[in-house]
Amino acid sequence: MKIVLKPVGVVRSPYKDVSEAPSQGIYAKEESVIHIFPEFQEALDGIIRYKHFFILYWLDRAERNILKVIPRGGVKKRGVFSTRAPSRPNPIGLCLVELKKVDDGDLVVWGLDAVDGSYVIDIKPYFKDIDSP
Repeated sequence: MKIVLKPVGVVRSPYKDVSEAPSQGIYAKEESVIHIFPEFQEALDGIIRYKHFFILYWLDRAERNILKVIPRGGVKKRGVFSTRAPSRPNPIGLCLVELKKVDDGDLVVWGLDAVDGSYVIDIKPYFKDIDSP
């Protein structure tokens, strides 16, 4: 089996290194821009109808051969599927952001923890009624 992902855009953020990025999007103190590649900009039609979005992005700096980690603030190793650690078999980041504005293929967002240059693999609107338990 072969799975191929095609990035739809790239993150432009003030966080130039993993050490500068917040541990979770809720701690982000700066706006970021998601530049959508021209061939996918048509998919932005209707996006301004919503305020919050899940951003799925590729954690290209993460290690992929790690199955157990010590979570932030923890003392004992746990399986990566029970943590939000970036190092995992398929390093896909997930962040809930607030859309501030759309500007010619660029999404200005608040609450993104991605490092500058990270590739965005998908964008999905957040719906309070179905995305919250």
